[in-house]
Amino acid sequence: MSKRWITFPRVEGIASRQAHADLPEGTYERELGREGFFGPASQMHHRHPPTGWVDFEGPLRPRAYDLTRLNAVENSPWAARLVLSNSHTRIRYWRMSGAMDHLVRNADGDELLFVHEGSGDLFTDYGRLPFRDGDYIVVPRGTMWRVACAGDAEFLLIEAVNDGFQLPEKGMVGPHAIFDPAMLRVPAIDEAFLDQQDEVEWQVKIKRANEISTATYPFNPLDAIGWHGDLAPVSVNWRDIRPLMSHRYHVPPSAHTTFMSGRFVVCTFVPRPFESDPGALKVPFFHNNDDYDEVIFYHKGDFFSRDNIHPGMVTFHPCGFTHGPHPKALAGAFAPKKEATDEVAVMIDARDALVPGDLPDDVEFTGYVDSWKGKP
Repeated sequence: MSKRWITFPRVEGIASRQAHADLPEGTYERELGREGFFGPASQMHHRHPPTGWVDFEGPLRPRAYDLTRLNAVENSPWAARLVLSNSHTRIRYWRMSGAMDHLVRNADGDELLFVHEGSGDLFTDYGRLPFRDGDYIVVPRGTMWRVACAGDAEFLLIEAVNDGFQLPEKGMVGPHAIFDPAMLRVPAIDEAFLDQQDEVEWQVKIKRANEISTATYPFNPLDAIGWHGDLAPVSVNWRDIRPLMSHRYHVPPSAHTTFMSGRFVVCTFVPRPFESDPGALKVPFFHNNDDYDEVIFYHKGDFFSRDNIHPGMVTFHPCGFTHGPHPKALAGAFAPKKEATDEVAVMIDARDALVPGDLPDDVEFTGYVDSWKGKP
């Protein structure tokens, strides 16, 4: 049976007619929406900032983690620290150095690697794929792979458990918007890939049901000499992304969707000009996390809507938590100090409740919930 939302566009009381623009004087806008900006929504106009609490208790408390404090260097992604997870995704942080001495294969789902720092080569069944900081790399389920880094490297790992990653439908803006699929890079069976094929013993550590099995070969099983088809690891860099934007309207995060899985989406925030229309909001609007848990990993730049956040940190806003710009950012809601944003961040919106991992005590910034206190 098909279904449809109950919708009835209406304006009640003192309100703007256009979302995120021309707010009634002295008011603060808060969006109540469904399906993570994809469903029906209403904009409320409040006399006070919706995050103006003086105290906040309970499990909906937002969290901020400084992942730069995870100092352990691990030779395998299966040893990466678990940050947040549910039955459909696992978000981990992996710090490594040099080259892996074994291969891995994820039998649980696709793996999305975001390269926070470092460069090197990814060797897979399909060939060699060079990478650098800011690259997304989608590794399909069942692919054998290893990385060889040019020194130290750090990765955000996003696993689609029992699922895969796809590109979003881009609708009326066409398939070449945001980034052209022709920008996607795939591995090559080149000289460097053929040179790493040898006849010495290699192990493949296979993850299934989050447990590890090991297959030992008397040769390097990355021994392909060719392939054809339309399934392979693909890579794109945030620098290749041309964000959707409007000079008269602050577009919602859903417009920045980069990859989709069945129960979560991955979005990318990249530098862009601020909205130029005097009546348009220049900062993210206050909103409820209704239906989705929100996670943002901060990669690079100056994060204009947040205080006390630096690259390598991640914030977690559970479903049901009202949030928006911090007081200092709110002061520039209509008159920013710069002409453009200077931030790169990865956002994961998860349809199912995420559970924090067991991280060292000094990794969490416990005062994060209080960062909304104060006047704009």
